[in-house]
Formats: sequence, structure tokens, C-alpha cells
Amino acid sequence: MSPYLEKCCLLLVGNESFANAEKDLKMLTGIYVPHSTQHRLLERYKFPEAEATEQVKALSIDGGNVRLRTALGEESIWRNYKAVKLHGQVAAAFFQNNADLVAWVNSQLKSEAITCLGDGHDGVWNLFNQIGTIEQRREVLDWYQGNRKFT
Repeated sequence: MSPYLEKCCLLLVGNESFANAEKDLKMLTGIYVPHSTQHRLLERYKFPEAEATEQVKALSIDGGNVRLRTALGEESIWRNYKAVKLHGQVAAAFFQNNADLVAWVNSQLKSEAITCLGDGHDGVWNLFNQIGTIEQRREVLDWYQGNRKFT
């Protein structure tokens, strides 16, 4: 497989399901690469770990849910993830792995004062409590985000 075709596969599976990437790659390039092959490509790919290039002065953490694919007619399965943004630099997401999120943030070069922005969810604040020291953290509640109602 050419490096360019591999890059196309990784791009498509990053934006959609493996099954849809299989169909879209065939339509876009005329080349058929089964979804199982695309899955193996992704599994062996080594993503470089993101690192801050400057001192971290502000960060935010938020959580969300992703729906896992289930067989037709079966109830949906939802799993949690957390995402962290080192403002003005990089962001990272961690799927059901809060310990790695905390370790990654704590491995970055932090300034003497760090502004931590989060909604009112306890899971976010429990993570902030493990980052840096209490003296370093300036904790800011994103009241607007925590109180929005979606229709």
C-alpha cells in the first residue's frame, strides 16, 4: 500500500466509521481497501504525543460521550471521554483514561499560575485537583456552559 493511500485511509477512518471509510475510499479513488485492513492500519499507527512548546498558563477540561457501534436492533452503548486543551498550544482527548490525562498534563511545563477552566461537573474538578498544586491553580467555573439548556 502506498504511503498516500495509507494516509487517505487514516484520514477517512478518523472522520467516520471503518465501514463508511471503505465505501468512500472506493468511490473517491477506485481502490477497494476492506474496513478490516483499515482498522489494522489504525491499530499499528504510532501517533506522536502532543507536547506544549511553551509554559502552560491556562487549560480547560471537558467531558463527553461517544456512541459505540452495536448490532442492528441492539441498544446503543455510550462511553465517556475527557478532552483537555492547553490554551494557545495543543489539545488531547483520552477515552476512559483519566489517569493518563492527568499524567500528560502534569508532564507539561507549567507556569507558576495556571488558570483552570471547567464546567460544573465533579469529574472535571476531580481531575483539576490532581494537576499541579493548589497554589498554582486559579480555578474558573464556566457558569454559562454548565447552565445551558439545549433543545
